[in-house]
Amino acid sequence: MKDRMPIEIKTISLSLPYKLGHVNCYLIETDSGYILIDTGCSNRRTNLEKELGSVGCKPGNLKLIVLTHGDFDHTGNAAYLREKYGTKIAMHYDDSGMVERGNMFWNRKNPNIIIRMMTPILFGFGKSKRFNPDLCIEEGHDLSEYGFDARVIYIPGHSKGSVGILTAGGDLFCGDLLTNIDKPVLNSIMDDSEEANTSVEKLKKLRINTVYPGHGKQFPMEVSIKNS
Repeated sequence: MKDRMPIEIKTISLSLPYKLGHVNCYLIETDSGYILIDTGCSNRRTNLEKELGSVGCKPGNLKLIVLTHGDFDHTGNAAYLREKYGTKIAMHYDDSGMVERGNMFWNRKNPNIIIRMMTPILFGFGKSKRFNPDLCIEEGHDLSEYGFDARVIYIPGHSKGSVGILTAGGDLFCGDLLTNIDKPVLNSIMDDSEEANTSVEKLKKLRINTVYPGHGKQFPMEVSIKNS
């Protein structure tokens, strides 16, 4: 079998609306093209495209978009990129209703009523941003057919359909299960805290070297273990 080149990881940090911080997208270069993990908010679409173009990612060689979960700040550019770049979108079935309906509270437990009312006003997910995923991924799904030697890890907690992507080299893209704004911690926003803690315990048993969170800087997994 042909040896694959080591993957190259480009972190793309995009600002959120209303100065609410930043969200990370991760562009993976493989020997057959590119994989994009999460897509950021639509308010920074131009910035995202500039970052993609700066390394040669263009229509035709973006092989797959993988979404760690269905929240607007991770899925906001997915439909646009699929149309322009001719790629496919993969995510877990349990969050698919969020992007199909434009409702990030779909399949979640009862959130704070004020949050439920204000979110559509502040971060509307209009019809142009809604989509049906091309591929539903779950625990153990192998991404090697896209030139990416990695598999899907099911890590619910932040949302029912949250997933991580674990590479053969021990890099984990964890979505919003863990964050590293000030230090590596469990995300404070959880739909199910018990499931989140179970997911963290699951990760402790895997061979993970570096964690790439949805918010904040990358960090060694051993730091997360010590802080949990």
